[in-house]
Amino acid sequence: MQLSNVTFRGPTIDDPTVLPLLPDNLRGLLEALNGFVQFHGGLHVRGACLAPEWHSLRVAMEGDLALHRMYSRVLVSDVPFAQDCVGDQFLLREGKVLRLVAETGDVEHVASGLAAFLESANADPVEYLSLQPLLKLHDEGGVLEPGMLIHVYPPFCTKEAANGISVRAVPAREVILFHAELASKLPGEGGQIQIEVGD
Repeated sequence: MQLSNVTFRGPTIDDPTVLPLLPDNLRGLLEALNGFVQFHGGLHVRGACLAPEWHSLRVAMEGDLALHRMYSRVLVSDVPFAQDCVGDQFLLREGKVLRLVAETGDVEHVASGLAAFLESANADPVEYLSLQPLLKLHDEGGVLEPGMLIHVYPPFCTKEAANGISVRAVPAREVILFHAELASKLPGEGGQIQIEVGD
């Protein structure tokens, strides 16, 4: 399929042993193009590589950033193949694509398969991938470099976010860890949480 607006291409495969762990369609994609970033950070598909860490599929599957270790609704068998600009994760489970809402840990169905997901993302990236935070970052003169994600404050899952959010680009690792901690501490319906913001 035709991928539009590719702004980063992954390095040569240097982690070939991860490929047999992947569904055939994802393996074929990575053998042709070892992961990529589209839409200036709007969609990041991870690759079969050991470095850079932020691009490594193995790190998201098995490393200290393994999503199944941080989120109870992510299965060990899920393949966290991609993420959007704010760090919501896309998982392949039994051929279907699910979105892990990183702030809350909720998992929702988004596509019947990898091809359908990529086709929808390329047909209407702003709506399908919810790229409004990225547009806001660009409007404010910011850039989302490869390896960075947008930190949204206050988090979308809070009542305060309705009054407006601030956005800034930070290393992907920081956003992923922040979201995992937030999701683990969220109270039940209507509860309160205190968020401490560092420098």
